Amino acid sequence: MPTLPIHPTHRVAGTTGKLNRLLGAFALLGLLTASALTSAADGPRRPNIVVILGDDMGYSDMGSFGSEIKTPNLDSLAASGTRFTNFYTHASCSPTRSMLLSGVDTHLNGLGNMSEWTAPNQVGLDGYEGNLNDRVATLPQLLKDTGYHTYMVGKWHLGKEPTQIPAARGFERDFTLLDGMGSYWDDVNFSAANPRSLYTEDGRYLKSLPKDFYATKTYTDKLISYIDANRGDGKPFFAYVSHQAPHEPYHLPKEWRTRHVGEYDKGWDALRQERLKRQIEIGIVPAGTQLAERMWFVPDSTLLAPVARSAMGKKMEIYAGMVENLDHHVGRLIDHLKQIGEYDNTIFIVFGDNGAEGNDLYEMIAGSPGSRDYLFAAMNWSNNHPNAWGDPGSWLAYGPAWAQVSMTPFSQYKAWLAEGGIRNALIVSGPGVKRPAGSINTQGTMHVADIMPTLLEVAGTSYPKTYKGKDVPPALGKSWVPVLEGRADSPRTDQDVLAWELFGNRAVRQGNWKLRWQWNPLGTGDWELFDLAADPSELKDLSAENPDKLKQMVVLWDNYARTSNVVLPNRSPYETLEKILPQRVPVQPGYPPVNLKRQYVPPADMLADPKQ
Repeated sequence: MPTLPIHPTHRVAGTTGKLNRLLGAFALLGLLTASALTSAADGPRRPNIVVILGDDMGYSDMGSFGSEIKTPNLDSLAASGTRFTNFYTHASCSPTRSMLLSGVDTHLNGLGNMSEWTAPNQVGLDGYEGNLNDRVATLPQLLKDTGYHTYMVGKWHLGKEPTQIPAARGFERDFTLLDGMGSYWDDVNFSAANPRSLYTEDGRYLKSLPKDFYATKTYTDKLISYIDANRGDGKPFFAYVSHQAPHEPYHLPKEWRTRHVGEYDKGWDALRQERLKRQIEIGIVPAGTQLAERMWFVPDSTLLAPVARSAMGKKMEIYAGMVENLDHHVGRLIDHLKQIGEYDNTIFIVFGDNGAEGNDLYEMIAGSPGSRDYLFAAMNWSNNHPNAWGDPGSWLAYGPAWAQVSMTPFSQYKAWLAEGGIRNALIVSGPGVKRPAGSINTQGTMHVADIMPTLLEVAGTSYPKTYKGKDVPPALGKSWVPVLEGRADSPRTDQDVLAWELFGNRAVRQGNWKLRWQWNPLGTGDWELFDLAADPSELKDLSAENPDKLKQMVVLWDNYARTSNVVLPNRSPYETLEKILPQRVPVQPGYPPVNLKRQYVPPADMLADPKQ
């Protein structure tokens, strides 16, 4: 047994052997400790994982995807990692989030329809609970089981009951907006029936919000504190950064509102052309790509009076400020991870949850004078002079014209199954990304459900067949690891199928072919067929020219609907928006419009004050 040498002056008669033995024991302990540390250091260290989700952020809203909006921090992730141009989400927020966290199709995981719009014939059916159901195993649960810390900040929109909140679905720490939207400055929500947004922190429902609350800043502050609280324990972390921004209403600190003054007075047509030009120069879309047609109800901006163009331009100015503020706080997180030595061991996945938002909920409410919501809005959301846009009590959305700019070059926007509703920008960077830094992948067909198997593989585990004694639904996605390592260009072949259904709108993609069916007014009420390789903007319906391909694609859709528990709603929510909302009277029980959903009241014994 080795012993440390002892200086002669330390020798004491009668104690030499005992002292040598004692020092030898200490030496052995030191060697063992050093060996353990060396082994840990030499062995593979699992990476941290940060998933950054922008709410309603469009395909072309980051500089690295062609925008004039300044996003240097997000662009830095693109420069060190890889961009993917063929990435699909769902057409609306909670269905996308449900697939991200479960890896399972929406019609199996509980979000077969958004809870706010569950149709009468879907009420009570499995897969249509309106929350992430208890049959799925979640990504944070599985990562936590493998030794990851699991953190969440931001928007949830997957259930409000104690068994449905983030703490019950695998998140160790959380500061979460349970609702789908609300004020960035306080807890005011947008309807009389649901007047207050509901937040949780570490599994407790908050009675109030922290001092100096501003959503994007507070979410970042909280996440940094969670990371710091567990520094040095040797465990990696998974952080789900589910930003509320830039979802309407556009609320923004004053110093961020004047960064683009007058820039958008040129109008949406000119801006779409500018973004497309940059996208072609960068390599986001190929040369020759054409813009989707300006939607028929959107005017030619050059025909508007200068005052009207300026007012419309200011809406886009504030939206751009929202995106830049979001980028700023992403930069704060990046800088902190660098300061504590964790940046180089962190995988970042960045994307938006659906197409840009072309609807304006406030305008819908304002179009129904005399309703409860009209009066509620007058009391809580009437601070709408242009000089007050961004302040508490203001409601600002930019509408369909600018939404189509955000989705350059694609057709349509959120809630629809054209490419503008379901295709989004994707950035992946960090350890494990072996493709050239700053590269752009245009070949891979990627899907949000792929994130589950990808991150499980990164963490050294796999998707289970059962979880806690229950069979779990089959995973929808495919791992990106071979693509990220440069061993493949796509996780899918031309024979693989992706399909969607929401609100009765339908779509299926196989290879470069895409089939879609949409309600009026943005659809035809019939099947349309597109070749996305030649026509990513869906300008030319090829169904009449390719009847055999049309039949084949319809069969693929029918197979998807049969195997994925699709129950088509017995009415269009768009008809409801047009005909029901102004009267605020539901014509059938079980199908209330969004304003009639009631405020959830949490259990009294689960209420808490915020942790300051």
